[in-house]
Amino acid sequence: MVLKYLISQSKVLLGGASLVTVVHGACSVFLVAQISSALTAEESERGQMALIFAVTALGVMLSYIAAAILFERLGQRAHAELRNFVARRVLAADYRRLESIGAARVQSALAEHCTRVAEFFESFPVILMNAVIVAGCLVYMALLSSQVFLLAVLVIGLGSVGYHLAHLRAIRHLNIAAEEQDQLFAYFRSLTDGAKELRLNHQKQTAFYDEVLARSIETVRRERTFGMSVFVASGGWAQFLLYAFIGLVLFVLVSNVPDRTLIMTGYALVFVYMVGPLEALLLNIPRANLAQASAVRIDEIIREMATSETRTDGSSRPTLQSIALRGVLHRYYHEQSDEMFTLGPIDLEFRPGEITFLVGGNGSGKTTLAKLLVGLYPPEEGTIVFNGGTVDDTNRGHYRQLFSTIFSDFHLFDRLLETSSVHLDSEGNRLLEKLHLHNKVKVQNGAFTTLELSQGQRKRLALVVAYLENRPFFMFDEWAADQDPVFKEVFYREILPELRAMGKAVLVISHDDRYFHLADQLVRMESGRLTFHSRAPAKDRAPVKDSAPTLSLAT
Repeated sequence: MVLKYLISQSKVLLGGASLVTVVHGACSVFLVAQISSALTAEESERGQMALIFAVTALGVMLSYIAAAILFERLGQRAHAELRNFVARRVLAADYRRLESIGAARVQSALAEHCTRVAEFFESFPVILMNAVIVAGCLVYMALLSSQVFLLAVLVIGLGSVGYHLAHLRAIRHLNIAAEEQDQLFAYFRSLTDGAKELRLNHQKQTAFYDEVLARSIETVRRERTFGMSVFVASGGWAQFLLYAFIGLVLFVLVSNVPDRTLIMTGYALVFVYMVGPLEALLLNIPRANLAQASAVRIDEIIREMATSETRTDGSSRPTLQSIALRGVLHRYYHEQSDEMFTLGPIDLEFRPGEITFLVGGNGSGKTTLAKLLVGLYPPEEGTIVFNGGTVDDTNRGHYRQLFSTIFSDFHLFDRLLETSSVHLDSEGNRLLEKLHLHNKVKVQNGAFTTLELSQGQRKRLALVVAYLENRPFFMFDEWAADQDPVFKEVFYREILPELRAMGKAVLVISHDDRYFHLADQLVRMESGRLTFHSRAPAKDRAPVKDSAPTLSLAT
């Protein structure tokens, strides 16, 4: 599918480059035929032959340059198109499926496999050009002697059978190497993500390198080396058949035939010229096979990223009147209990201008419930009702645009991607100052000057991003866990009441029981079920400050 997509995207360029390559191959063979003819030509014919030779040589040079440039452009274009293609599929994939695929396989597809598929377009002109030259040489042989041509066909047939058998075995080992390569990318990521842990524990560092990383590197090396070695061996077999063919022709078939000198001269030139293209052909076919193996890996990943949702352009942001979970149920594998975990059924309602605290023990399903609420996971049973309508595959993408979230494993981009206000820099820097980050980082031209911050500071920076997004529903997953007591007070007693005063719906996943009384709605979960649910009457809710909000979005 990937190769078909790339070919369909570049049909004109590929067709033009292929045509020029065929012209180059034909001119090259014609040039060899002219040399052969010139060696036995009469003196009167040599002037005209010299002119034809010069024109042909010029055509060989120009067609080679044109083909090389066209295929270089094609290779670079294919690389970019393929990366864009995979990236778009990743962006459109269901989040749950993306989690199951894993970051390592996606990164491997974007880096290693995309590069190898793009290399196919770089090796294709070499394969095509040399295939044309070899085919042209065989045609020239047929013109010189039909017996020799039939022997050449027999030799090529034997070589093809041997190469095909070798190909099947080599591809098996290359596929094993490709699968291990995906895992190796995860280990490379652990080198940096786990840098602190590896340096603090020498035994762990040694075990990780010796038993995990080095073993994976060796597996890729061993399998890929064996696979390519099989290709090389098959190339050696083909070369042996070629030289056997040459020996039979020179010493058996044309020993006592008319025009022996002309035939021998022609064959000598053709043989000498054909060895180089044939070797290039045999050496580049494995690159095409590697590209095919990588294309298969990319196809597998893309199939796993299939989505049933209707894509939304996100141009219009929905307004929030109410969100209700009705009998929502979700099942997934739970590592702590080593069994399938059932979350729900959950019945819960959220309204604008209300703060909801979601509390419970570790592994009780709080974060999974948050992912269901914001539309990252579709419920297996039950429904999510938004403004009176059911959320399903046709509108879930639009529904997700309600939320600004900071999950515990959040990611910070190095720039403010969504907002486009002319006051973006000044507004962002004002919020950074309010959160005491202005001495660490600033916003310049919509980008942060650095992300090298502590975890607590990164969470405050994520809060700035969420504020600037200014969406109807805010979700915080253990946001205050890495904050000092001062910023915990700011978060619970100033930021949350301010968001409520702005009419935002807020969900806070928290263990800070000293602040639970500030919630308009308190929900407790244990083992995937709601064990406590209270909604404070309006008269008992925590008062909203009359002063101007500390982090007001208004300039």
